[in-house]
Amino acid sequence: MKFYDRETEVKQLRDIRASVYANHSKLTVLSGRRRVGKTSLIEMAMGDEPYVYLFVGKKSEGLLCRSFCAEIAGKLGVFVPDMVEFEQVFRFLMQIEKPYTLVIDEFQNFQNINSSIFSDIQNYWDQYRKQRHINLIVSGSVYSMMHHIFKDESEPLYGRADHTIHLCPFATTVLKQILADYNPTCTPDDLLALYTFTAGIPRYVELLMDRQAVSLDKMIDAITERDSPFLDEGQYLMVQEFGRNHDTYFSILQAIANGKNTQNEIENYLGGNVQIGGQLRKLDETYDILLKRRPIMSRPNSQTVRYEIKDIFLKTWFHYMDGNQPLIETRNFAQLATIIRNDYEVYSGHILEQYFRQQMMEQQLYTQIGAWWDGKGEQNEIDIVALCNDGKSAVVAEVKRHKKRVKYQEFMDKVHILQTKVLPKYELRPVCLDLEDM
Repeated sequence: MKFYDRETEVKQLRDIRASVYANHSKLTVLSGRRRVGKTSLIEMAMGDEPYVYLFVGKKSEGLLCRSFCAEIAGKLGVFVPDMVEFEQVFRFLMQIEKPYTLVIDEFQNFQNINSSIFSDIQNYWDQYRKQRHINLIVSGSVYSMMHHIFKDESEPLYGRADHTIHLCPFATTVLKQILADYNPTCTPDDLLALYTFTAGIPRYVELLMDRQAVSLDKMIDAITERDSPFLDEGQYLMVQEFGRNHDTYFSILQAIANGKNTQNEIENYLGGNVQIGGQLRKLDETYDILLKRRPIMSRPNSQTVRYEIKDIFLKTWFHYMDGNQPLIETRNFAQLATIIRNDYEVYSGHILEQYFRQQMMEQQLYTQIGAWWDGKGEQNEIDIVALCNDGKSAVVAEVKRHKKRVKYQEFMDKVHILQTKVLPKYELRPVCLDLEDM
């Protein structure tokens, strides 16, 4: 698949490099979940410019350093002595006087290899950065660890980042462009399927496009085929993020994927006297996996809270793959495909709401986008409420796969309640959104 989007990020990285070469060294932190295209972005930004690329794999420090030495010698054309400690390697790199770009990928893995490395980097960086022209880019895919390394005041690298770039999945407009390029006759349902199964993550999109899986049916066939990477990707991501503590978090996400979206519902689903308040807070604030939703215009401390899996790919994986592990283990992929096909229309209706919320966020026409429900009985619920930039009006949307399924009078009754109880000073613009509005 050709390179799509990222023009802003490419320009930013090139501008930083130019500034480094003209002035002095700078540190850029590039973060984003796995498969989001961080390495591809760096390659595009660097172009033909040679750069040193150090990948921090899960090896011993000595083995890593030996591979680093070979990479440095090859890319910079300098003699590199044999070194088995990263402290030595980084000191050597900081003593090189000519301008160059240094990329350290999966930077957070140093935590498990030798956590003192972060202090070593801080020491030599502070000592040499003003005297050198090193464009240092550190890249990481485990959100919680990267946040801890650079945002925790107790950590040695706190405050050292000159620039921070967080790489997000493709925007809805980019997904449209990609699908239209590969399938000019695509339908809105094909687009929704691409969003549902990939969440706009470039690597997953690439896997489908390379297989010519450009329609709903072909996508279902691709994700359920023998040895498809989609089958166990969710579990891999969870283990990478949570490590040995993944079981409890896994169970919580399973519960949410099965429709349990309040703390009480989740705890009852898990059984026993389980208390998960701390884990829910970490999933929201530390790991950035959950979305904590309150009815729009609620007080920040309101106890009327629903939890939603923020990452659409993970949400879909838990719904279809984790929920059907026996079929995957027995390699009954045909039955798995049948289950997805039979369930897809109902499930994708919920994903369509998130698609429109994301689309509206990208339009930058609104100060706040959320949903509303009656906290007492929760019988009155509106899918999307978006407060416009003018501070005077709001878009109120009912989302269905097909507009004919909207019960218009019921919808307008809920709009009236919303205006009366919550938004009396706003002009409300009710709309019905369906597949054709994508």
